[in-house]
Amino acid sequence: MNLQEYFDRCVVEINRALDNLLPPEKTAPETIHKAMRYSVFAGGKRLRPVLTIASGEAFGGSLENLLPVACAIELIHTYSLIHDDLPALDNDDLRRGRPTCHKVFGEAMAILAGDALLTRAFQILADEGGLPDAQRILILREVSAAAGTINALIGGQVLDIQSEGKDIDKAGLEQIHRGKTGAMIRVAVRTGAIVAGVGGSTLDKLTVYAEKVGLAFQIADDLLDVTATSEQLGKTAGKDAAVNKATYPAVYGIETSKKLALHLSNEAVEALSRLDTNTEVLTSLARFVVDRNS
Repeated sequence: MNLQEYFDRCVVEINRALDNLLPPEKTAPETIHKAMRYSVFAGGKRLRPVLTIASGEAFGGSLENLLPVACAIELIHTYSLIHDDLPALDNDDLRRGRPTCHKVFGEAMAILAGDALLTRAFQILADEGGLPDAQRILILREVSAAAGTINALIGGQVLDIQSEGKDIDKAGLEQIHRGKTGAMIRVAVRTGAIVAGVGGSTLDKLTVYAEKVGLAFQIADDLLDVTATSEQLGKTAGKDAAVNKATYPAVYGIETSKKLALHLSNEAVEALSRLDTNTEVLTSLARFVVDRNS
């Protein structure tokens, strides 16, 4: 299995589905739909929706049923990036190699574009795909919890903001990123499996995998902010250090952070070894998150 080929196949399907699920630019009010599409189709790895598809396909889930869930998670991720870049938060001018949403459409429209993507995500989860109602409700519960405040996306963002300029210990650092980054990676893996009918101890083992991958991804992200260029990243390099953010290199140092990311990736793969199914793609994705250069 060639991971790049798998990514390419998935991304084509994800982008096609996103195009169909988002209102066209010419739909009134046009400005908000242009802003939504500008950020959604700005590029990006599509890691979270690919994880959803890979997790579901590992257990026999159909692409038709997985795509709406994968796209909803990508819309929530994109909303979080739009808001994260705003002057009141990270105040960044560059995202995915292009000017951030608020630089192009203004702060008010960027806020509303983020709100609209979040809202559309839940509409998709409620309406799209051929899932039974009980399964759909379970997925809605999973995604809404992951996007919320308790060990979740918004809560992690709050802790991240509150930690700027302060000394933070290792436990506090992990708490931030289990929420801010890890929650949406965890729910991407879990919901893909849920679409495929997975539960119980199998879902628990997948959750361990997802949590390890989420932290490994964040450590690699922190390292790239130190070691890569803005051109490689598609966003402003060195921004974390400039605002004294709580990062893994700041707390652990660069070399120890690299070792920790690799250790977490290995633990993720170990968790997969306990599953009675083909996890080749998920294994490759666990390696990819620490080996990437952007």
